[in-house]
Amino acid sequence: MSSSSDINPPSPRINKTLGSLHPINQTKDYILDFLNNLGFEIIEGPEIETEEFNFDMLNIKKSHPARQMHDTFYVNNRSHVLRTHTSPVQIRGMLERKPPLAFISGGKVYRKDDDATHLPMFHQIEGIYVNKDVSFANLKDLIFEIVYKLFGSDIKIRFRPSYFPFTEPSAEVDILSENGKWLEVLGCGIVNPIVLENCKIDSKKFSGLAFGLGLERIAMLKFGINDIRDFYKSNLDFLTQFK
Repeated sequence: MSSSSDINPPSPRINKTLGSLHPINQTKDYILDFLNNLGFEIIEGPEIETEEFNFDMLNIKKSHPARQMHDTFYVNNRSHVLRTHTSPVQIRGMLERKPPLAFISGGKVYRKDDDATHLPMFHQIEGIYVNKDVSFANLKDLIFEIVYKLFGSDIKIRFRPSYFPFTEPSAEVDILSENGKWLEVLGCGIVNPIVLENCKIDSKKFSGLAFGLGLERIAMLKFGINDIRDFYKSNLDFLTQFK
């Protein structure tokens, strides 16, 4: 008779399901890798920013609606904010480097929104290129490359005049959807000379282009998702579609 120490019952089988990157991270990595291959350096910055870097250096005046409590999360008696865009990273980059320069940044940003197409926390990628004789033609060429990479070379694109305090002229870029509606995918423009001067860059010698896009919006368009909140419900049936 065998002793109890000889008994070795089989262990229950454990079903291991391999995970994958979140669709937002997949989209972010895809775009950053593409732009990095074009020559843009990837840089990062803090998510808690000073008003100076988040607003003042970007030519966003004290009276601008974005600086109001109903739009922005303030901390430390209004001296710091949860960054409302990744543009402060560009400011920090321009202060630390001399032209020519080209860099991109991607990460979380925060605004007081919450509905089917907006969240209080979302993700952006922004890029900037500063050199001599940078023109709107250079900007358009880059935007076409980005949009074609994301949606294919058959997509129809239009530029609409817009306003951003940190670029002049400014434009919003739309693509034509299959149902015939124009959908906004990013904003862009020529860096405002005031912003260059704030960063100790001679605006008479140098000019720049800048662009920014929301990753959730791009992911929703690419994957056919109607509600932005689906990205953050931790629903495994939803997330496993993106392996």
